[in-house]
Amino acid sequence: MKLTSAAFAEGGTIPARYTCDGSDVSPPLAWSGAPAGTKAFALIADDPDAPAGTWVHWVLYNVPGSVAQLPEGGAAPGGAVAGRNDFRKTGYGGPCPPPGKPHRYFFKLHALDAPLALKAGATKPEIERAMQGHTLAQAQLMGTYGRSR
Repeated sequence: MKLTSAAFAEGGTIPARYTCDGSDVSPPLAWSGAPAGTKAFALIADDPDAPAGTWVHWVLYNVPGSVAQLPEGGAAPGGAVAGRNDFRKTGYGGPCPPPGKPHRYFFKLHALDAPLALKAGATKPEIERAMQGHTLAQAQLMGTYGRSR
């Protein structure tokens, strides 16, 4: 399975538009090669370089297995559910690292054999527990972002 974005390449810089310094909207994502039997997808985006430990920026689950992209701004397709990020909000919260060295942001997409039986607003740990034994494949896209001010 492969995960890509029209906004940035693997290992490339995430444009400011998708960060707290810009419009803070989610980047467009597209994927291909989902295995047969995929019924749903779960997406987790996080920053392992955050000063306090890995910071969760976005969780989205129960994206229908027939879907192969998310448009800019994260308009979730029917049935998809937004989880709670570490900004204590549902939906996307863009990169917003402290000034200094750029941070890495990992967008991880999981192909699942069944939708997750979770209420809206589930957290990354809850989603990871629910995915156990249901992940058919995973794809990852990493981008970087740094702030000078």
